[in-house]
Amino acid sequence: MKRIFTLSIIAMAAFLIQGCVRNDSGINESYWLSKERGEVVYNDSYCNYYVVETYYGYNIVRSYNGYSPYEGAVVYGNFSTKGTRDMYNYSTARVFTGTVTDYWLTYSEAQDALDYYCPTGKAGKREFKTATQIDIK
Repeated sequence: MKRIFTLSIIAMAAFLIQGCVRNDSGINESYWLSKERGEVVYNDSYCNYYVVETYYGYNIVRSYNGYSPYEGAVVYGNFSTKGTRDMYNYSTARVFTGTVTDYWLTYSEAQDALDYYCPTGKAGKREFKTATQIDIK
């Protein structure tokens, strides 16, 4: 009888402790989802800059520590001012750092800015992917 009682106490304690442990990655997602939302519409592995389209226009972001989200990734952060800051890649649930160099640009201004930062040597312009997120447009 003592064994059953002891084992049931241990099982209950393990269940309670497991319920108290956070099962997520420690990211406060509700905080990030309250920030400005954007979608990566251009990324090139040969360039340290990528383009994020938000409700306000196109933003040029410089990758930090070599990490940049893939095209089509939904990202959250402050894209409306210049500077280095943390951002959240909702598609991969990862917080990363980037530097916003230009913000609220038109399509052609974003192309020109990207050509300035990463000259291709080609006469043609880069084409940006069309954002698929409904609330961005």
